[in-house]
Amino acid sequence: MQVWFLLLVACFAIAALDVAQTQDQNPAGFVNIDCGAPNNYYDNSLGLYYYTDAGFIDSGESRQISTVFINENIMQQAKNLRVFYNGTRNCYTIRPDKGKGNKYVIRASFYYGNHDGTNQGPTFDLYIGTDYWDTMDWSRFVYYEIIHVPSTDDIQVCLVNTGKGYPFISTLELRSLDSSVYQVDSTATLFYNWRYDIGGSGTYRYPQDVYDRIWSRKSNNDWVTFNTTATTSLSSNNDAYKAPAEVLQTAQRVTDVNSSIFLYWNTSSNYKWGIYFHFAELEALPSGQRREFTLSVNGNLTKTVSLEYLKPVTVASALVSGSKINFSISATKQSGKYPPILNAVEFYTIIEHLNTPTSIDDITAIKGVKKVYNINKESWQGDPCVPMNLTWEGLGCSYDNPPRITTLNLSSSKLNGDLSASFSNLSALVSLDLSGNELTGQLPQWLAEMANLKTLNLSGNNFTGSIPESLQKKVNDQSLQLSVVNNPNLCVEDSCKPNKKKNSVIVPVIAAVAGSVAVLLLVLVIIWRIKSRRGKGATKGALKSKNRPFTYREVLKITDNLKTIIGEGGFGKVYIGKLENDNKVAVKMLSRTSQQGYKEFLAEAQLLMIVHHRNLVSLVGYCDDTENMALIYEFMEYGNLRQHLSDQRTSSHILTWNERLRIAVDAAQGLDYLHNGCKPPIVHRDLKTPNILLNENMQAKIADFGLSKAFAAENDSYISTRPAGTPGYLDPEFQTSGNLNKKSDVYSFGVILLELITGYPPVIRSANGHMHILQWVKTFIERGDVQSIVDPRLQGNFNINSAWKLVEIAMSCLPPTAIQRPDISHVLAELKECWEMETASNRNQRLEDGRRGSMESFDMNSTEASFGSAPSAR
Repeated sequence: MQVWFLLLVACFAIAALDVAQTQDQNPAGFVNIDCGAPNNYYDNSLGLYYYTDAGFIDSGESRQISTVFINENIMQQAKNLRVFYNGTRNCYTIRPDKGKGNKYVIRASFYYGNHDGTNQGPTFDLYIGTDYWDTMDWSRFVYYEIIHVPSTDDIQVCLVNTGKGYPFISTLELRSLDSSVYQVDSTATLFYNWRYDIGGSGTYRYPQDVYDRIWSRKSNNDWVTFNTTATTSLSSNNDAYKAPAEVLQTAQRVTDVNSSIFLYWNTSSNYKWGIYFHFAELEALPSGQRREFTLSVNGNLTKTVSLEYLKPVTVASALVSGSKINFSISATKQSGKYPPILNAVEFYTIIEHLNTPTSIDDITAIKGVKKVYNINKESWQGDPCVPMNLTWEGLGCSYDNPPRITTLNLSSSKLNGDLSASFSNLSALVSLDLSGNELTGQLPQWLAEMANLKTLNLSGNNFTGSIPESLQKKVNDQSLQLSVVNNPNLCVEDSCKPNKKKNSVIVPVIAAVAGSVAVLLLVLVIIWRIKSRRGKGATKGALKSKNRPFTYREVLKITDNLKTIIGEGGFGKVYIGKLENDNKVAVKMLSRTSQQGYKEFLAEAQLLMIVHHRNLVSLVGYCDDTENMALIYEFMEYGNLRQHLSDQRTSSHILTWNERLRIAVDAAQGLDYLHNGCKPPIVHRDLKTPNILLNENMQAKIADFGLSKAFAAENDSYISTRPAGTPGYLDPEFQTSGNLNKKSDVYSFGVILLELITGYPPVIRSANGHMHILQWVKTFIERGDVQSIVDPRLQGNFNINSAWKLVEIAMSCLPPTAIQRPDISHVLAELKECWEMETASNRNQRLEDGRRGSMESFDMNSTEASFGSAPSAR
């Protein structure tokens, strides 16, 4: 028996040693995940060890492809998959050893394999962190690859259900790259399109490629293919890009030294392209002779390349864009009789990261809450706040830079145990609702130290002890609304002492009622002042007939039971609706947990019932049905301005220079009406591109008047109030003094103009941190370089004189002191002059085009090779 036992132990030891040795064969920096696989395994063909996805994701179900395909000659990684039947966004989390700030190849692979028996492959979106990556819409095997520099230690790859079938994934792989290769940082991602082994005869990846890039063969029948067998020398001389020797050992060249290698492809996108050319001399040329050529992309000289025998050279092109991309490789005079060659080439599109992730402190805190209470809500994956339409259930966020978690509603979520200190790390939290759970223990002191917390609902739990004195003080000061009802073992204030008869529950109730009355009285005073001093632009009567009341039942009917969310703010969510006449509307619902939103909600409702202008969003109606409050607006078909300036991946329309100028004029007209058409004047107080909406005719209208303020009298110069608004747009003088005036809006409008010109947000992220758009623009103004200021997606399609004019107008709005800024009426006059300058230029250009006639595309020589269609790799 003892002998058999020893033999059994020895067998287990040998098996464990084999597994350990197998895992050691994986190169450093490699992560190999076979999604949905039942167990780990070693792939003999690749020489790599693959793991199951356990520990990388906690949602989805494992599936196997159809038995019709399972026995076909397909790779092991394609036989299993993970499919996601629940939730809109499901995310894998990878934590590479090197962490943030390093370069990685990330590849997601998909093989539908009719796993669900429907023969109908789904379509869904793929995200890297908070940014759109691509849309998966293939049924055969396909992979999507990027070169990515994460800004956090965790890398999240997310699959988003778009309503066209259930997302799935077969394989997820990560490979660490040398920091010196590929031109990309954490502000952008390289999206892989094609990677060609020119003149090759097969497909290569690991182990031939130490970075496991996949190389496909590509040849031109009009070129000459040649190769070498000296792969050992090529490997030993390899540069930092480490193109495989097997790829570099083949090349193609043109037939004679007077011909050029010329390739082109058409693209309907406006992305910037980065191209990487790999060369190696494969012929041992006579002493003193050398192959030399120039490389040009879109007619611009990139580099002169001189090759040495078996020494690899990689050339990265300048970034290019346009509807047609072409490059040529032409021999120099020094090349003698040796024509240019090409061994391999890679093509990438550059996509900037335009979604700012949620504050890392807030992410850490909310993940701590999730872990402590084992919260398994379907939506609690990926970034908590971004993108806006995928915000975690129960969270409300402020979309500052970075976004912050401001409200958290975990009522009736089966939480138990003590209050976790992770809540205290949500430092921007304004409202916290933990009612209806099974929380126990004493109320911690740190609740009173949450500086921004205004509403705290702890009712319906099992807390014990008494309310901390510091927390009770905030309640008494009316700086906090606290609800602790239905905690039978909790002593409120001094109720546990027989000589005290106070009840702290009454205090927050009285405070809430008193606060609401005060807000209502304030709004009524504002309305009375506006009505009594109404100017030429205001309408007669407090309510227009179209501002009709809606019942909550009607609101549910027109929104199909609040089915489709199109936006969200501190007040609550916005839904799309349709009236009986089929006109679309936007319905803003007030969240019951929103306190500051309630004040803004009332202010906006009353203001829009009185002021009307073609460049202000119109109020269609309202709902004030006991606990349910809603505002119903005209629907703005093209969303907000920020979306069109920033979302390069999902927006099919890039604003032209003419459209940008018209939007600027429209917005200025709306602001001029508020400042000079209303008596007394109204200051918007939160002007920003997300609050400028566009209708189906691209007409701009100002929206969101929740923070707006009316002057007490027509001749008043400022209003004393607390600073409020959005960082990046705030008047610096208002921030320091608290004195609000019309010029505060002018400053914000100047920032909007810079956004229209550049396409950038007010705060720009870079490798060195954050920079205000004003500082970024100033650097180019000092050089006299307006071309670098204007949004590159316009591809130079603008009049340079009107561009300079618009930059000057924007800069005139942005001095640090209000007295130096012009009135908006002056800005509007200047913008109209800029518009006339642009339209006159367009008229002249059309006349010139008419004289010149249409130009046919030129003939190309026989050495071209068109890249008209992409292979299966995306």
